[in-house]
Amino acid sequence: MQPTTKKYVVDVAMFAMSQVALYYAFKYILNSLDPNKSKRNEAKLKSSKVLGRLGIKDLKLSEYEEIIATEVVHPNEIKVTFDQIGGLDPIIQDLKESVIFPLRYPQLFTSASGLLGAPKGVLLYGPPGCGKTMLAKALARESNATFINLHISTLTDKWFGESNKLVSALFSLARKLQPSIVFIDEIDSFLRERRSNDHEITGMMKAEFMSLWDGLTTGEDTRILVLGATNRPNDIDQAILRRMPKRFAIRLPSETQRRGILEIMLKDINLDPSLDMDDLVRRTAGCSGSDLKEVCRNAAMIPVREYVRSTGLGMEMTPEALEAENVNIRPLRLVDFFAVDTTTTGEANSITAAVDTASRAKDDEEVLEQELVD
Repeated sequence: MQPTTKKYVVDVAMFAMSQVALYYAFKYILNSLDPNKSKRNEAKLKSSKVLGRLGIKDLKLSEYEEIIATEVVHPNEIKVTFDQIGGLDPIIQDLKESVIFPLRYPQLFTSASGLLGAPKGVLLYGPPGCGKTMLAKALARESNATFINLHISTLTDKWFGESNKLVSALFSLARKLQPSIVFIDEIDSFLRERRSNDHEITGMMKAEFMSLWDGLTTGEDTRILVLGATNRPNDIDQAILRRMPKRFAIRLPSETQRRGILEIMLKDINLDPSLDMDDLVRRTAGCSGSDLKEVCRNAAMIPVREYVRSTGLGMEMTPEALEAENVNIRPLRLVDFFAVDTTTTGEANSITAAVDTASRAKDDEEVLEQELVD
């Protein structure tokens, strides 16, 4: 090889090596400057685990779909069933017939006109603590649909345009995993009525959400349901309400409903034969479902506290030693439900504290009675 040729070869090799080194150095610098790299890597890892639990393999997702996939909930991770919800049997039956059956058995709900099938949106509204979120959990477990428990913080991003891409990824992922239910708790905080002073980014997100929800580029057979829950339905944008034709008012339980709730909550509790369930049901008027749960919890703790104090049970006793003891906790009595709750300020018992909120809840119900007609 001539010296000149050899020099040219060396120069070309050196130039190629320098370019490769420059490429990797530049790539390293870009990755170091990427503020979302760790977030994307974490989302990629978590989304693959979620899809693996769902039995879905070889599904290609974009980086935005991977972020949304972290919100997917496996039905087996939810412990609430419809059987554990008392007093809402008519609503549960309607949810099964209008939501679950069309998603699970699409062959029964097909028509050329598109009249049959699940609605695109369902709204659960009512005073706080009446079972809206529990209904959503039970719906997720028993529908066998992909359940996306959407947190609004997942859709927000400080970089311009990223939020719209995440909204788009939400619906593209829901289509890939359909039948899908997108659940938005406190939907009024995200899709509230639009005003002229709204931030530009918020308006763009809402417009993108509604456009994709309508499914302009998808067929009528797309099985995606948006499920919302709120205690302020009149704050929701009218355009959103139009897209949620099925609306269920979850109101304060009636006397019959309170009986059903109490029977479910106390079914595993040792009750004193003298406990008058009719009296308890009557005196808990104005309590919501969550109020009743707290009332039962406080009452059930009283016999346990009495046993602990009477036996001098201390922290030094091991769980194994306690199992060997002849534990004898007295049955639950009616008076336990009206004992003063010393763990809170004031001298009111838990039922009185719950009923004190009944007037405010009643005001909420009067607003809900308008059925969103304003």
